[in-house]
Amino acid sequence: MYEYEIYRTASAELIRRADAERELGRARLARRAARRIGRHDPRGRVREDDRARFAPAA
Repeated sequence: MYEYEIYRTASAELIRRADAERELGRARLARRAARRIGRHDPRGRVREDDRARFAPAA
């Protein structure tokens, strides 16, 4: 019975870790989406005023 208890404890810990990693991924996606919404540019294009800041490629 002892081995089964160790198995169950290890399994529960792995499930907790996987849930935590999934939650972190969701938080990252939400932050990224919030930044894009804040710029009013869902695809993240370069703004026109930023284009003039760099010299054209040779």
